[in-house]
Amino acid sequence: MAVDTSTTGVPEADLRAALLRLRRATGLPVAFGGPVEPGRPRVRISELSGTATSALRSLAVTSGNGLGGKAVALSRPCAVTDYSSSRQISHEYDAPVAAEGLRSVLAVPVVVRRRVRGVLYGALRTAQPLGDRALHAAVEVARDVEQAMVAAEEARGLLAAMPARASGQGAGDDDGSARERMRQAHAALRALAPRISDDAPRAELLGTCALLAPGAPGAPGPGTGQAPREVDVLTWVAAGATNATAAARLGLRPETIKSYLRSAMRKLGARTRGEAVMAARRAGALP
Repeated sequence: MAVDTSTTGVPEADLRAALLRLRRATGLPVAFGGPVEPGRPRVRISELSGTATSALRSLAVTSGNGLGGKAVALSRPCAVTDYSSSRQISHEYDAPVAAEGLRSVLAVPVVVRRRVRGVLYGALRTAQPLGDRALHAAVEVARDVEQAMVAAEEARGLLAAMPARASGQGAGDDDGSARERMRQAHAALRALAPRISDDAPRAELLGTCALLAPGAPGAPGPGTGQAPREVDVLTWVAAGATNATAAARLGLRPETIKSYLRSAMRKLGARTRGEAVMAARRAGALP
């Protein structure tokens, strides 16, 4: 994979929220990160969390150099137990790392559509192995950022195409496929929103959902009387997901999915899952 020099990096609000989640998930006291700079094969450190100095702020990390540059070049997570003495990395950035007092460091690339968009770092001020648990947790945080970016970009693309379709341009050009992609994007956005702790990016995702389904909870208009989680479940049912799949995507138990689905069907006056989906679409709760 390569550094993406043609698309935007990770948004600052998403980075800020991701670093807070990374610290909570890994237990690491320090986290920092940055997006890939447009048109350049390097990452600019723009967000700091838990740092004692500003030594790392605005540091430009070139692909292949240092720990983060290695993670970018290989497009995979990397970690060192003692940054300054590690033989696994080059040492262009030892001075700012030492100024912050960091020893054990991990770096995880954010990869969207096979392109690196940014890097998340977590660190300790002592030299000790970080372990698989911390690395796995950091990777999960990066994956959440990746999924949110994919869903948001897909939704923006679909929304941009809607005026052309509404005016009759491109009529008959895989309109059904575009509608299905819209529904998949809506499902992904609603599944991601509860997992984002930062208010700003979560509100942005829900705002995009409201554009795709203006009758859903939280959107302008009268709504359908459905609770947000009921719409989440209906969204995945509409995408063809089984109860088990919906549970996995929403972080719920299958029994809970069944309960939400029964409640949604009762409110919509539907006897089957299919009838519930169609009623929700007619009411504007689903795209």
